[in-house]
Amino acid sequence: MRDPNRPIIRLRPNKSAQPLRFGAPWAYADTLVMDRRARALQPGTIVTLEDATRQPLGTAAFNPHSKIAARMLDADPTAQINQAWLTARLTRALALREVLYDTPHYRLVHAEADGLPGLVIDRFGDTCVVQPNAAWTEALLKPLTDALQAVTGARAIWKNASGRARGLEGLDDVSGPLLGTVDAPLDVPMNGAIYRADLTGGQKTGLFYDQRPNHALAARLAKGGTVLDVFSHVGGFALAALAQGARQALAVDASAPALALATEGARYSGTDARFTTRRGDAFAVLAELAGEDARFDTVICDPPAFAPSKAALDAGLRAYERIARLAAPLVAPGGYLVLCSCSHAADLAKFRMASLKGIGRAGRSAQIVATGGAGPDHPVHPHLAETAYLKALFLRLD
Repeated sequence: MRDPNRPIIRLRPNKSAQPLRFGAPWAYADTLVMDRRARALQPGTIVTLEDATRQPLGTAAFNPHSKIAARMLDADPTAQINQAWLTARLTRALALREVLYDTPHYRLVHAEADGLPGLVIDRFGDTCVVQPNAAWTEALLKPLTDALQAVTGARAIWKNASGRARGLEGLDDVSGPLLGTVDAPLDVPMNGAIYRADLTGGQKTGLFYDQRPNHALAARLAKGGTVLDVFSHVGGFALAALAQGARQALAVDASAPALALATEGARYSGTDARFTTRRGDAFAVLAELAGEDARFDTVICDPPAFAPSKAALDAGLRAYERIARLAAPLVAPGGYLVLCSCSHAADLAKFRMASLKGIGRAGRSAQIVATGGAGPDHPVHPHLAETAYLKALFLRLD
């Protein structure tokens, strides 16, 4: 059965439907029959996706202008993608987070892994930030907002339209309120610290929930010692370490507003007497600290994605190697180095190799204590490696 009023998009005769039948979430443009009728469809059109023999594969969202032309929404080819459907998906996502966390501060929707491809929602108490990164989510923004308010009881919902993904879908970069108002940075409790999240003017949605378990492990390693948190944003690793008993922490970032929020967070957490900041380019500051003979018991480097695509992979791996080479000399003997990558194009093996090469070129040897990933509010889609993008290496240096 299929919806007779819904457009049909079909796989090309030489393309296998097997991955899609087993749960793969995407069909690329070069695997589909992209005739004039298909190309005339509006981005975000809900379609029935069929294999080359006209057997339905399910309901998909279609964008003829995107490399990812079809995103699977439901295995049922008659599914109605409306507010009720969105409410059911959001309710399912919420059920997982309510098991995991005691307070409503988490990633509520992690795109394909939560059955809502291209959609990211972060929750900050009774405020939510929505990133509609696919054309279908933009087209259904009103029912999505209504469903989100009904499921969470949110009093404010902010649309964040920044980021590369929307551009690839042909969408604008205009952010703004969808419900209520968001006027000031909000307090977010995590790992014993209070973080200040700027939802309207900060990076991404204002806070990186994905690092929560890695913050906790680094904080445990750093207890009683000194900490250097490079690419600190609003103090992610530093504030968690101070909350768990680190003696002193220095946060380094190029953004003055981010460091100001980190300082506020330290004050709200009652750890500001042990917290300092240093603004500047991370590579330059690492070199400066080495020139000052600075040493720290724990050094953490959590840079932005150096390899956001396959084309940038080689340059990105060189950057990760350089970070490790500059950071390793700053670790006191027997101390810890934590290196992170949020580049999905650089898998764990490649990132680990680049990091260890940099440590070796710095004249240090290391043992890998642990390997971390994103928290469980960032579930992994089993057919989409991109959803397992975050990697953290915890190393003890000689």
